[in-house]
Amino acid sequence: MAKNPNLTLTGPDLAALLCSRVCHDVISPVGAINNGLELLDEGGADAEAMDLIRTSALNASVRLKFARLAFGASGSVGASIDTGEAEKAARDFAAAEKKTEITWSGPRAIVAKNRVKLLLNLFLIAYGAIPRGGSIDVTLENPEFDAVFKLAVKGRMLRVPPKFTEILTGTPEEAVDAHSIQPYYTVLLADEAGMELDVSVSPEEIVFSARMAEPAAE
Repeated sequence: MAKNPNLTLTGPDLAALLCSRVCHDVISPVGAINNGLELLDEGGADAEAMDLIRTSALNASVRLKFARLAFGASGSVGASIDTGEAEKAARDFAAAEKKTEITWSGPRAIVAKNRVKLLLNLFLIAYGAIPRGGSIDVTLENPEFDAVFKLAVKGRMLRVPPKFTEILTGTPEEAVDAHSIQPYYTVLLADEAGMELDVSVSPEEIVFSARMAEPAAE
C-alpha cells in the first residue's frame, strides 16, 4: 500500500495539533460548568445552575474518555484494546449530545491499538457527516485478523467532511490545523495499521469503511 503523500507532519507538530483538538472539544463544556458555578455564586436559580453543571460535566467527561482512547495511548496494558471499550466510548459520546442513534454489531475482541483508534476516529468522521443528527450503523467483521470496519450513516444534510476527502484522495488547499488534524490523524492511523479507507455515497446514506490492504505486488 503506497503511503499517502499528504502525511507530512512531524511528530511534534502532530502532537501539538492533537492537543489543540482535545482542548477545543472540552473547553465548551468546561466553560459551561464555570458559568453554572457563577450562577450559584450570584444566587441564581439553583436547579437551573445544577442542571447546567451536571450536563456539562457529563459532556466533558465523555469527550475526555473518548479522546483518551481515540488519540492517546490509553490505559490498556500492552499494544491492544478491547473493542468493547470503543463501543462504550462511541455510544456515550453520541448519548451526551442526544441527536444520533448508534447501532453496533460484530464480535467483541482484543485487537491492535491502532485499529481501535482508527475505528474511533472513523466514527468521528462519520459523526461529522450528519451535522443535524441521524444514525450510525457500525459493523465490525473479523476484527482480529482481516479486519473490515463499516460505518453507515443516515440523516439530514448528509455530506462527507471536505477535509477528510482532501487529505484522503486529493491535495489539501490549506495547511493542516487544529480543525483538520482529526481527519489527518484518521488517514495516518489507517496507513500505520495497514488498512485502506473508502467512502461510498448515495442519496440515502454514506458508508465509511476500512479494510486490510492487499499486499503490494512484487
